[in-house]
Amino acid sequence: MKLFDVYPINPIEIVKGVGSYVYDATGREYLDLYGGHAVISIGHSHPHYIQRITDQLNKIGFYSNSIEIPLQKQLAELLGKVSDKKDYQLFLCNSGAEANENALKLASFYNGRKKVIAFKGAFHGRTSLAVSATDNPKIIAPVNETENVIFLPFNDEDALEKIFAEQGEAISSVIIEGIQGVGGIRVANHSFLQKIRSLTEQYNAIFIADSVQCGYGRSGKFYSHDHANVQADIYSMAKGMGNGFPIGAISISPKIKPWFGELGTTFGGNHLACVAALAVLETMEKEQLVQNALQIGRYLMSELKGFDKIKEIRGEGLMIGIELPEELNQVKKDLLFKNHIFTGEAKPNVIRLLPALNLGKKEANRFLEALSERLRSYK
Repeated sequence: MKLFDVYPINPIEIVKGVGSYVYDATGREYLDLYGGHAVISIGHSHPHYIQRITDQLNKIGFYSNSIEIPLQKQLAELLGKVSDKKDYQLFLCNSGAEANENALKLASFYNGRKKVIAFKGAFHGRTSLAVSATDNPKIIAPVNETENVIFLPFNDEDALEKIFAEQGEAISSVIIEGIQGVGGIRVANHSFLQKIRSLTEQYNAIFIADSVQCGYGRSGKFYSHDHANVQADIYSMAKGMGNGFPIGAISISPKIKPWFGELGTTFGGNHLACVAALAVLETMEKEQLVQNALQIGRYLMSELKGFDKIKEIRGEGLMIGIELPEELNQVKKDLLFKNHIFTGEAKPNVIRLLPALNLGKKEANRFLEALSERLRSYK
């Protein structure tokens, strides 16, 4: 049997990671500013993370949700505290797509409606309804096609008001990334998020804050939507939540009341996933990583403004998009193979920085020097 060919693969085998660095099978060191697609939040091989998981493995790794799992309650309590959502409810699952899928379904159960508003450039996952709310027709299979998702221009308040005036009583939810990741690090305007909040309250629709990539402290606030001083009804999360261990979740407003069987999961909230997530939050608190993300992110963005070949710099905290002229679309590849720095991209010409939240100034400067070198090499 061979692997199903779905990803273009770089000819690099990473065998070890420490902090913001990874090492290939030959021993070569790479600076990791991609974090496995925003997954590595507290750095590779953090000792507290390793100890927590090792200790749990020596007890029990998994049992079903049919029994008491105190780790789930501990996680809910700590997440409520760190995210400042103490009165919310936590449902644990396994991935960002699954989190968004459950959020959309829960919204529809809540108000009995079908219409979902999503936005141009959105990426919410690859499961059935999440992919239908993703702005990429190529990955929407015929079986996933639905007329229930309405795509509006991102940051267009007039279009939002118009659709609510026309179909407000049919709209179940509005789902939005506070900062679009795959869409190219596009930041939602504060007034736009506030407009979503006011309209969803007016029409009894559910505001879903997709925080899978832009949450968990990456933006310098726990959820990037917090920058706009709004409270969403449901927050979805995954990626940085487990620092590499698969875990996802939705944080649910107290106004949404559960009933037995409404949501369900086999692996969600298992013992190992919970201790991974607890280790992440404990480390974030102890090492003040949300504040570090804000400070180092501001430093990077300030320094990048001095690079004359960059068209635009977008983002918040350590979620940064560097838009280059189209003729410089090889820079990401050169950074990897010539400077040994992993970055992400939004095609065709946006470099995405999604490093661990404990990235230091030394590592930031290494990237700035490498990018300067690369840009100078293009006439």
